[in-house]
Amino acid sequence: MINTGKLAGRTLFITGASRGIGKAIALRAAQDGANVVIAAKTAEPHPKLPGTIYTAAKEIEAAGGKALPCVVDVRDEGAVRTAVQNAVAKFGGIDILINNASAISLTPTEQTDMKRYDLMHSINTRGTFLVSKECIPYLRKSNHAHILNISPPLNMAPHWFSNHVAYTMAKYGMSMCVLGMAKEFEGVPIAVNALWPRTAIHTAAMEMLTGKESDQYSRKPEIMADAAYAILSKEPRLQTGKFLIDDEVLKTEGIADMRQYACVPENADKLMPDFFLDVEPEKLIEFAAEGSHAASLKKPAAAQQGQGGQIEGLFLKIESLLSEEIVKKTGAVYEFKVKGNEAGTWFADLKSGTGKVGKGSPPVTADAVLTMDSKHFFDMFTGKLKPASAFMTGKLKISGDLQKAMKLEKLMGSLKSKL
Repeated sequence: MINTGKLAGRTLFITGASRGIGKAIALRAAQDGANVVIAAKTAEPHPKLPGTIYTAAKEIEAAGGKALPCVVDVRDEGAVRTAVQNAVAKFGGIDILINNASAISLTPTEQTDMKRYDLMHSINTRGTFLVSKECIPYLRKSNHAHILNISPPLNMAPHWFSNHVAYTMAKYGMSMCVLGMAKEFEGVPIAVNALWPRTAIHTAAMEMLTGKESDQYSRKPEIMADAAYAILSKEPRLQTGKFLIDDEVLKTEGIADMRQYACVPENADKLMPDFFLDVEPEKLIEFAAEGSHAASLKKPAAAQQGQGGQIEGLFLKIESLLSEEIVKKTGAVYEFKVKGNEAGTWFADLKSGTGKVGKGSPPVTADAVLTMDSKHFFDMFTGKLKPASAFMTGKLKISGDLQKAMKLEKLMGSLKSKL
């Protein structure tokens, strides 16, 4: 996408801009010569996630923009107000606000502790409202005022609530800010819109959550950056109160080839859909399957029934393939509660020695308990169904340590060719 220069000299206040989508949007604006306020918590290097507000500032300035790194926790009213005031003092005002900072915990009700619940709501909903509130007096003075929330369309399909209702509520709070503020400030005008990705976006945070293989079925953050650039380049009166999807925005700009945004171009037609879109659960599973969607999943009913008897053999095969290296990389104990044709409980101890699997409960407390119907279980372990997709669609229930549960995806990746 070609830079138009429409953001030259404009000041963008971006929360969570030290890495990921926030930083990608910042770098895109910087190419126009924009001023970027990097409002994020990471002043010191994170042990697992790359980038700080200072490294991001260097990249922004190298791209042609001006940067102001600010240590900001969006839950802290005083810190937010100070950062806004510093931005105005340095750049003379604020033209654009990007509410990107967000917290996520994909846990069902009983496994969501209140500390995590409060964190998500304090950052996602309250943080978005607070930063918007503090920026609006200055946005009123701009002749190009935009607020863009990185939040989803308000999709009321029950399956987007049933598996992680606390996260959905917190994320939808950001979208409700769009709905309300767009109408409230349309006469100013301040354009208030939401932008959401069609597919999973590969970032360091996503990799930490789901494993290094997540890039195989994801797009690059640059697709969100290009879409945001297109939205923010428009006159505020032309579009407000919209819930926009990244590739749809780009298609209206004349960009038809989305393969350039796929991390792995060969997988451009089978990417993992993101949450909260109008996609039925079964369709999500098709997207996440390997090979052609329909061919790998539309199996005769008899074949589906026959898979139940393969579960025991699957575990025996897994045990024969275990090694100290796999145990070292995984470091977790799992309990599998298999439902359906071959109901039963199985375990995998991938924390000690060369590992062990067996029928029944694990000898020690499991780090994660996974519950799934046998007809999907075999597909998941043989690579035909991605664990992340199964979890998203409710086919896989997880209790306990979600990050350790997602480490299984790495194990499955290393074993699928041998099973």
